[in-house]
Amino acid sequence: MNYWLVKSEPFKYSWEKFNQDGRTFWDGVRNYQARNNLRDMKEGDLVLFYHSNEGKEVVGIAKVVKESYQDPTTTDPNWLVVELSPVETLKNPVTLATIKADEQLKDIGLVRRGRLSVIGLKREEFDRILELGS
Repeated sequence: MNYWLVKSEPFKYSWEKFNQDGRTFWDGVRNYQARNNLRDMKEGDLVLFYHSNEGKEVVGIAKVVKESYQDPTTTDPNWLVVELSPVETLKNPVTLATIKADEQLKDIGLVRRGRLSVIGLKREEFDRILELGS
């Protein structure tokens, strides 16, 4: 199993809206590295949901329920989506400031590659964020 983090601005697509929908395809990715990460996602992989710009915090856990396919919002074959479903809301959101201050998370992609919208995580990083959010 692989572990990921996806970012969404809450005013565009919030964790609350995602939970209401119950499932969504993750579209709008227009960065090649983020696209490659989408392509590498496998059904059952776990994904942290991060509110970017407003809040700047990990708020929940999702899972990949359908692997990558052509982004239906564009005719450009370079872009992909995956389908995600919410799993659990974190008891305590984990802020970017908390992540940056944690020695175990000093090399996490969220900090090193802050502008990337789909980021691979190590199992230890995923587990540490869950620990901080419990």
